[in-house]
Amino acid sequence: MAAYEFTEMIKRLAARQLKTKFGIFTEILYYDGQRESIAIVMGDILDGENILCRVHSHCIGAHVFNSVECTCREEMEAAQTMIEREGRGVIIWLDQEGKGNGHLALIESIPFKKEHGQAKAYELAGYKADARSYEPAAQILADLRVRSIVLLANNTEKAEELRRGAIVVSETRALGLSKS
Repeated sequence: MAAYEFTEMIKRLAARQLKTKFGIFTEILYYDGQRESIAIVMGDILDGENILCRVHSHCIGAHVFNSVECTCREEMEAAQTMIEREGRGVIIWLDQEGKGNGHLALIESIPFKKEHGQAKAYELAGYKADARSYEPAAQILADLRVRSIVLLANNTEKAEELRRGAIVVSETRALGLSKS
């Protein structure tokens, strides 16, 4: 599989300290010319190996409205807990609502979801089963100078996508939840 050919280079815009119930992170805002992405970093990860890393797509239902229809909020909390215990790690938040298809696609796919599952539901609603890209995450990890990661995900396809971006994924560690 060929590595990504970066079409838009991501730029670091700003950073600040972010106090959470899981400790203090450094929040770093990135922009690729179309979308913002955010990395929250705990501890010293510069030139680090086997850094705990969660690549997390935006989910307005779970994160804003506390929906119980998915496990996105629980996945974020599990990743933050694991990073807090380890004392270092990074979470990359990508603006990819509805598997990268957007919120409208998510809403329009709902009538098909129960009978056909999430991926097929998007297709039946006229969208890609999964339109997400992990290219911004690969660029952010390169900017943060992380040598290798332990990917916190239940979805092993994320690891393959990150490897296409020349990221060394030494291990994939499940979050213990049913969706990723």
